[in-house]
Amino acid sequence: MQFGQIRQSSALNPGKILLLVLLYSLLWFGTLNYRHLIPSDEGRYAEMAREMLVTGDWITPRYNGYKYFEKPPLQIWATAAAFQAFGIGDWQARLWTALTGFLTILCIGFTGARIYNARAGWLGALVLASSPMWVIAGHFNSLDMGLSAFLVTALCSLLFAQSSENKTLSRNWMWACWACMALATLSKGVIGIAIPAMVFVVYSISAWDWKIWKRLYLISGIALYLAITAPWFALVARRNPEFLEFFFIHEHLQRFTQDDHSRTGPIYYFIPLLLIGFLPWIAQIPSSIAQAWRERRGYFSPSWLLVCWFLVILGFFSISHSKLPGYIIPIFPALAMLVGNCLDRNLGLINSLSKSWQLQTLGFAMLGFVGFFFLSAIGQQARPDEIEAYTQYTHWVIAALIALIGFNLFAFVQSKRKGLASITSFASGFFLCAIIAGTGHEVLGRAVSGIDLANQVKASIPKNANIYSVRILDHTVPFYLGRTMVMVEFPDELEFGVNQEPDLWIPSLDAFKVRWNEDQSAYALMVPEQYLELQKTGLPMQELGRDSRRVIVKHPDAVSFSQ
Repeated sequence: MQFGQIRQSSALNPGKILLLVLLYSLLWFGTLNYRHLIPSDEGRYAEMAREMLVTGDWITPRYNGYKYFEKPPLQIWATAAAFQAFGIGDWQARLWTALTGFLTILCIGFTGARIYNARAGWLGALVLASSPMWVIAGHFNSLDMGLSAFLVTALCSLLFAQSSENKTLSRNWMWACWACMALATLSKGVIGIAIPAMVFVVYSISAWDWKIWKRLYLISGIALYLAITAPWFALVARRNPEFLEFFFIHEHLQRFTQDDHSRTGPIYYFIPLLLIGFLPWIAQIPSSIAQAWRERRGYFSPSWLLVCWFLVILGFFSISHSKLPGYIIPIFPALAMLVGNCLDRNLGLINSLSKSWQLQTLGFAMLGFVGFFFLSAIGQQARPDEIEAYTQYTHWVIAALIALIGFNLFAFVQSKRKGLASITSFASGFFLCAIIAGTGHEVLGRAVSGIDLANQVKASIPKNANIYSVRILDHTVPFYLGRTMVMVEFPDELEFGVNQEPDLWIPSLDAFKVRWNEDQSAYALMVPEQYLELQKTGLPMQELGRDSRRVIVKHPDAVSFSQ
């Protein structure tokens, strides 16, 4: 990044920038271990990585001991490697997500500096680093951040390739683009290449730029893409002939076109998520898009490609029959570069911002003040055993609001003469607000994480004992126990796996009762209501431990021991 250019308007110097990046990285990575894993994504992908490490099978993904082919294994590989290097734990499970999210922020800064100027790159990085949904996603163990990181890196490589006048550099950047699409595919499936392809088609038509197709290095690029992706697909399909139909038909085509996954939503489903997830910078989106439209021309236009990226992803998932909040995370880096360029234009050469910016900072400060009047609404739907946790979380929300108000007021004071510093303060306030509120969720999430129940019983369960999961798939207890469980009657999302290996599960409650009486060293996990129901039938059980949501029992003849 050309740090010297940032000084053009009494802006931040390189030393201050590096200090801010260091402080940001300490907060970004330093909070990874504060929260315990929560259902369902966090516990699922951590447990899959643990099982991969324990079994030594890096080809066939398994979850709770059953074949699990819903997603490719790149993140599972990375997390298993983190477990191998640093031990099994919460921060290790989130390391891949946090690392890819953080590096994407740096990538956006670098790319913005190259295609616009150094200050626009810095501003783009600030925008992404303070976008609430990006901050939260970077601290949540799911596949969406890793996918987004590789998709965005592919986008940035494409921007470099098409903006370069050197044919060798252009070819190398395009190869990097193809490689990143391959890694995106290994992160979450064919969406890793489908999204860039759709964006490219829309861009070519809307910008009427057809010559760009000659600069994609299609033959060598596709060869590189297949060289990276094909080996795992070939190996897993060879070992599991049922894989190809399930993965490509059920998990891709049917997920997009049918409602079988129960993840439906209205066509405007992602609009509120966009507004909340990009909240600090929503006001800058219209002018950023308008500016990109004016720059659209008959040859390559980086800004218009970014607009197409945003619109295609938002539109594609809006019409899909499968909707989850994380699906639109890849749009935020593109918006961040657009907004960074727009803010750079607004700053001009005098490093001063308009009254609209001052109103924006005051408006969000007032919004923070208004938040205090709604604190009593926190926990209104809480169960009796959760009231204390919600009371504690209120303190975290208060701290988040104070940070938001303080930094916005400071940004207002700086806006007239120190425009870039004002934007930095504004972004810092929203980052701190998001990181504080997200980290404080531990007081609520601990109850659903299963860590306390696991700590109660883990030392008492022999290593060779069977643990049955009765009509429940718990997404965290297996990870914290370090044990897989035998599913009983209700396979949930493991239905495909139990169908492939029916001898590894128990299809009915009656069959479980028979097995329980035969397996006198058995243990079982269930909800408290199920425990009461089985007690009424006279099934011999002895409670070993419980929390507000689950109970673990053992056969009365089972031998418990403390390690």
